[in-house]
Amino acid sequence: QVQLMESGGGLVQAGGSLRLSCAASGTIRSTNAMGWYRRAPGKQRELVARVSSVGNTNYADSVKGRFTISRDNAKNTVYLEMNSLKPEDTAVYYCLGVFNYREYWGQGTQVTVSS
Repeated sequence: QVQLMESGGGLVQAGGSLRLSCAASGTIRSTNAMGWYRRAPGKQRELVARVSSVGNTNYADSVKGRFTISRDNAKNTVYLEMNSLKPEDTAVYYCLGVFNYREYWGQGTQVTVSS
């Protein structure tokens, strides 16, 4: 079994920055993609950014140029650097990790951007 632990959410003013982290632990025999999704109030969960095991990335159009995803394979950790935050970025952010050919999700961390 694999567990994902997120950290770094919080309250920030518009234009500010936050850094999310997500560390995987447990029995990990193979590693594939890791990423971040979010669910805003009243909306469906959506992709924010994903990074493959070899570092290829893709982003939602709404965050391109503002957010940067990265990972440390040695630590089984993925990061999301969020800059120029907007009120519409307010959501619960969920970490996704594909390990041992299965998807695992974190419990979510709240990001609130005030105007």
